[in-house]
Amino acid sequence: MTRFVDVPTMSRLVETIGVPRFIDELSNTIRDDFINWPEFDKSARVASHSDIGVIELMPVSNAQRYAFKYVNGHPKNTQRGLYTVMAFGVLAEVDTGYPILLSELTVATALRTCATSLMAARALARPNGRRMALIGNGAQSEFQATAFHCHLGIDEIAVYDVDAHATEKLIRNLAIFPSLKLIRANSVEEAVRGADIVTTVTADKAHATILTPDMIEPGMHINAVGGDCPGKTELHADVLRAGRVFVEYEPQTRIEGDIQQMPADFPVVDLWRVLSGSVPGRESATQITIFDSVGFALEDYSTLRYVHAQAEALNLGMGVELVPWGEHDDDNDPKDLFRYTRAGKSRKTVRRIA
Repeated sequence: MTRFVDVPTMSRLVETIGVPRFIDELSNTIRDDFINWPEFDKSARVASHSDIGVIELMPVSNAQRYAFKYVNGHPKNTQRGLYTVMAFGVLAEVDTGYPILLSELTVATALRTCATSLMAARALARPNGRRMALIGNGAQSEFQATAFHCHLGIDEIAVYDVDAHATEKLIRNLAIFPSLKLIRANSVEEAVRGADIVTTVTADKAHATILTPDMIEPGMHINAVGGDCPGKTELHADVLRAGRVFVEYEPQTRIEGDIQQMPADFPVVDLWRVLSGSVPGRESATQITIFDSVGFALEDYSTLRYVHAQAEALNLGMGVELVPWGEHDDDNDPKDLFRYTRAGKSRKTVRRIA
């Protein structure tokens, strides 16, 4: 049977583990898989773009497991009471092709995105940073703030969004961290002033310049998360020129990341090489480091792997016969698919696990 983790089950899983611990363990899981980067069969995601959004498929595999994620990005969805980003994914065995997990990935993608940001910042940001600017206070913002506060020592965050209601929501949700000082900024310029780390998580599908060269200070680490598809950027080109740029999967980032606006020979560094120790990360305290994050399928593989292990350990989810599941009995003939056109020939469709 395929283990099915829906949104309520994911909520229960995250609550049981605890958000800070979940982010930390997931970040370490992603790091482990990035270190083993050469073992994976990788490709850029397949995207179907429209004027108002994008729908994507993100596959990746190694010798043991295959994974894919279905995900959308529709910034105007909030006007209809819908989420901008929604996703689900599958984890399957390579040796049989059988799916072992079908999971929601909307909540989990937010967790994996901040876990990836945390992984990069641990490798690239100056140690002992205390102040962060968070530009864009939508659905991803609390996750980013939690990751950096709980695991990187950030105790002061200046927050800004063109939508004041989004900022109010962020401040309300982060009240669970009494030791975290939140500063409501009136502009991007005000928010980033004096920041050790600047995180941009804006949603508009546009060639935007959220950060301009005059805002950048020596030693900053820029965590550019929002620019993640063709035609969508957050950084002025001169910001990229001023720093050392790190990427997940270069062929995809050249198309979707902030470096889409740069020449094809613009130099970037593969983050996995830094994590594996083959190339240095930050080279000086004054160097500007930029993580041009677009989200890569390997991070979703890691997330599905982690969710599957935790759901099994906690006995959460339900078993569904997503595909015909052969059994070793006298009635089973794996060459007879036609029998499934008759009711009662399948096992019970849904089995509650917990």
